[in-house]
Amino acid sequence: MAPEIIIAVITAVSVLGAAVVAAVPALLAVLRRTHSSVEAQGEQTRAATLDALDAVGTRLEARFDARIDDLRDDVDDVRESVARVREWQAGHDAEHLIIGRPRGDLG
Repeated sequence: MAPEIIIAVITAVSVLGAAVVAAVPALLAVLRRTHSSVEAQGEQTRAATLDALDAVGTRLEARFDARIDDLRDDVDDVRESVARVREWQAGHDAEHLIIGRPRGDLG
């Protein structure tokens, strides 16, 4: 190999090495700034997500509680209806006893 080519290769390698050495501190500084910026954005996103989840949980809890209250009201209505039917049935049975006809006797 000619000495001029060897000198050119050595010069090119040293220029590239010097460029890398000079760029490393700047790259590290950029990475640190980017990293802290990304961490800050991550904290903001995390806080916003948790707030949104809390809001959704509160709305779901309110809907669930409303459904439970509606169900309790429906069960109370059914119990009142059953109580009225039983009262009527007891009165009807008493009528049959008074007139002397056994209950369920059609003739």
